[in-house]
Parts: sequence; C-alpha cells; structure tokens
Amino acid sequence: MIVLDMTVVNIALPSIARGLHFSAAGLSWVLNAYALAFGGLLLLGGRAGDILGRRRVFMAGIALFTAASLAGGLATTAPWLLAARALQGVGGAIASPAVLALIVSGIVLIFVRIPHGELIYSVIGLVIFAGFTMFDFQRLRRSSDIASAPFLAASIFLDVLNVFLFFLRIFSGSGRD
Repeated sequence: MIVLDMTVVNIALPSIARGLHFSAAGLSWVLNAYALAFGGLLLLGGRAGDILGRRRVFMAGIALFTAASLAGGLATTAPWLLAARALQGVGGAIASPAVLALIVSGIVLIFVRIPHGELIYSVIGLVIFAGFTMFDFQRLRRSSDIASAPFLAASIFLDVLNVFLFFLRIFSGSGRD
C-alpha cells in the first residue's frame, strides 16, 4: 500500500491536473510532497519503532496514512491535496520500517525455534535463487538480450555461494545440536 501509492498517483496525475487545476510545475509536487516526507522521515520512523514498540508505531503510521489518504481523496483545492500527500508520506515513513522489522523478527523467530532452521533457510534460498537463475537463462535465450547477462551471472554466482554456505553449515557442525 505504501509503496504502491506513488504508482497509483502517477497514473491519476492527468485527472488530478484537470480536477484541481494544477500547473505542470505544481503537479510534480503531488509526487514530491509524498516522496520528500517519506524519504526524510524514514529513519525517524525506524528509530521510533525501536523506542516505542514496532507494533504500536506500525498501527499509528497506518492510521495516519489512512486518514491522510481519506483527506487527499476529499481534497477540493491544490494546497489541501499537497498537505494530505505530505501527511501520507509521514504516515508511510512511520509504518514502513516498523512493518519490515516485524516481518524480519517474525521470520527470525520461526527459524530459531525450528531444529536445523538455518539449514531449512539455506534450502529455501537455494530453491529461490535456482528459480531466478532459470528465469534469467530462459529470458536471455529467448530474447538474445545482452542486458540479461549480468543478472544471469549474478544468479549463478549466488547459487554457487548458497550451495557452498549450505554445505559449510552441514559439515562444520555450526548448528545448535
């Protein structure tokens, strides 16, 4: 929702320009108000999540983002829309780091509690990278697009590295047995 917002508004820019009588220069501020607030306050949102609690900060950020979205949808003047877009950016900057931290901490807890969780994680990574490698190889073969070659090389490198790390963990006995 937070990341898709820029795409949705980008598509709606012609309608926004007609409905609220934005100039071309003013129309760029519809995107920039969100981007500046989001990018400028992202670190502050992450730190707030660390201090105040990730779940609480996430809920506050989503509430602010939703209220600002409603205000933007009801906007009848250009300044109203720009203020709502800036508030959306603030809400997104508060919610985004908190939700990512919640997801990562949940995944880490799953793999810590499962016996041999690191090995399961390595197998999942190996399967994912193998899939990307096959996708890049097929794309390169079909289109003869040389731009895909670096992605294929990176995928193969990551596959080999992941297999090496997988076997290193197995044979080094680095588990918690």
